[in-house]
Formats: sequence, structure tokens, C-alpha cells
Amino acid sequence: MVRFVDKHNGDKHNVAFIHVVHNLTKMKKHQIIIILFLSIFIFSCKEKPEKTQLSEKVENLEPNVNIKKLESDFIKWWTYHSYNISLSSNFVGLNEMSDEIDKKQFLNELTSGNFIPLKLKLIDGIEQYKLYKLDSLADKSIRRTIKSESLTKLNYYRMEAMNFPEFDFTDLNGNHYTTKNTKGKTIILKTWFIHCQACVAEFPELNKLVEKYKNRKDIIFLSLATDSKPDLEKFLKKKIFRYEIVPNQEEFIQKALNLQGYPTHIVINEKGKIIKVVGKARELISFLTRNSVFSKKEKHQPPPPPK
Repeated sequence: MVRFVDKHNGDKHNVAFIHVVHNLTKMKKHQIIIILFLSIFIFSCKEKPEKTQLSEKVENLEPNVNIKKLESDFIKWWTYHSYNISLSSNFVGLNEMSDEIDKKQFLNELTSGNFIPLKLKLIDGIEQYKLYKLDSLADKSIRRTIKSESLTKLNYYRMEAMNFPEFDFTDLNGNHYTTKNTKGKTIILKTWFIHCQACVAEFPELNKLVEKYKNRKDIIFLSLATDSKPDLEKFLKKKIFRYEIVPNQEEFIQKALNLQGYPTHIVINEKGKIIKVVGKARELISFLTRNSVFSKKEKHQPPPPPK
């Protein structure tokens, strides 16, 4: 500590000392202000990417929706989900952090009931879905429904690339179909029953599909119904369904195929392997349209030479 002993100059020294202390205090204030400013700048820089990322998430939604309203209202969510999401399609899946994950992992996350898929803008014509974690206050019906549906779709996905079980079917017209005599042909198969409204509602779309491929001798349209032959014959007097129909197949559907939901559509290739399993006619049609095997043109024989 500095001690001033000059009585005559004591006041001057005191004034000088006070001035020095004042300047030091002033400098500390400036330093504090600078430190605060730098802290705000640094933290705002850290937060900026998160805000930008959130903005990008919203901008990339297709269609753009209010997520909070969506997760609080089951009907709004179900309408959005039904028209925009197809978990059976060959989509690109993204997790919460926008990292790409495989389809099996994506569906596994959905089976927890903690997420819903949101549709993003197409990239090179490919569907892209992103996982969105539901708020704790989200409608509980959404959790139950997405959990149930994703479990079904995961089961479908696991069936793909497996061999179709050995079979021996006889349709309503007495035609015989076996694993052996259908080798080399593609089978498009549907499971259904008379009182399944969703199953019957698909008939017009599927009849058009049969008509489209009617000249393709390498494709068989076959349906497995749980109903008896007399019930089916009575029903088909009122409803037209152009698939070949095999009666009494509930046991095969539930035990051999391990399927519980109706309708289910299965595409089996010429080697007897399952290549696609879906739950809706439009998903089936979309798959067939995109698959080159089904879009190939008919080979027409040249006309006979003139005599």
C-alpha cells in the first residue's frame, strides 16, 4: 500500500490516488461489458445452427403441416398419414438427427409408439421419411395406431426375400396350383374374406390390374379367401372379382404365412421368392408400375409374309 507523508502535497496525492482507483474501476466495468458481449456472441453462434436446422426441417416437409396440431388430433394425423405415408414402399428413412438409417431400423423405432414418420420433399423421385418424436401430451390413439401399423409393416418387410411356403391350391373353377407347376411364373396373391370391407372395396382397382396384364402368360393373379366355396359363389353373383379364388384358406394364411391383417398382397417371383408384401391395392399397383419386370412391353409376333 502507498503511504503519502507530504502534508503540503497530501491533498494532491489523495486526488491522484482517487483518480487512479476510479480509472481502474472504470476499466473493470469495460472488461465486464466486453466479457458479457463476447459471451452473448459465442452462445448465439452456438444456437444459430439449431435454429437454422429447425427451419430447414419445417421447410423440407411435403406437404407442410403444423406438427403440434397434427400430434394432438388423431383424425388430422390419420388423414395426413393415410394420404402421405406408405411404410411398405422403398423409402429413405432418416432419424431425428437427419441421419440416414435402414428401413428395418426405421420401422423398429416406430414400433415403440414414440415416433411418427413425416414426409419430406422427394429426392430424385424417391420417398423420404423422417422420424419425429411425439410430445408427452400427444394423442394416445396416435401412439397405439402407429405402433400397431409399424409392427405389421415390419413383419411384411421380414417376409421379403423369403421363400413362399409350399402350397397346393384348387380354385373355384377346379384349376390346380402348386409350388412345382407355378415355377417360372410370377404370382400376385391377395388374402381376403367376404365381410372385409377394405378387401371388397379394392376389387375395381384390382380388376383393372388383371385387365392390364391379361396377355402376360407369365403372371398369375391368385386370391386366398377364408370363406367356403358355396358362400363365395353366392357372393360373386353380386360382386365381380377377376382374380382366381381359392376357398377355405384361413389356416394357410394365419399359420403358414403368419398373417393376421386383411387384405394383404404378396408378389412372388418366378423362383418362388417373396419380393413384396403390402396392405393396399394402390401400394401393390405402385410397386408393379415401378418394377421393370412388370412394365416390359409385350413381344408381338411379326405378321406373316405376303404370298
